[in-house]
Amino acid sequence: MSRIGKKTIAVPAGVTISVSPANEVTVKGPKGELKETLDRDIKVTVENNEISVTRPTDQIRHRALHGLYRSLISNMVGGVTNGFKKELELVGVGYRATVAGQQIDMALGFSHNIIFELPKEIKATAISEKGQNPRIILESIDKQLLGQVAAKIRSLRKPEPYKGKGVRYSDEIVRRKAGKSAGK
Repeated sequence: MSRIGKKTIAVPAGVTISVSPANEVTVKGPKGELKETLDRDIKVTVENNEISVTRPTDQIRHRALHGLYRSLISNMVGGVTNGFKKELELVGVGYRATVAGQQIDMALGFSHNIIFELPKEIKATAISEKGQNPRIILESIDKQLLGQVAAKIRSLRKPEPYKGKGVRYSDEIVRRKAGKSAGK
């Protein structure tokens, strides 16, 4: 049995879960509603405020999907109750970010500013404090989408190993390299 797949998911108060015959799981909570369509072989049951995920056989495919769908449902329950947050840091001279509605306008050292359009499910704020690097805080109830958007923003200017400049996660550690050593 999958160690992750066989764990049950506790359903907090205020969260409702419904499973349709087409194997679509809907999770509603105080922060919003999320839906996920599961593989037809994986079964989800809700009993006594606990969700359990089961698989029909020990095939490699079923074993892989078992833990995956349990984690996805757990993330959905966590998202509609608490939500998720990612923080990005802009390290570099002149690097800035401003948020206007669903657009992030970033100056990342290119000859032009980059305007990044956010999905409607994600809320962003930009913080610029004196003496600290500018930060972008992304919040959403959908963990998958949040991670994907944060990775896309980071890919616009990845942290380079010599000076450490670029867009990085706030908890990311960038391994630094020594530069060229002077000649003879």
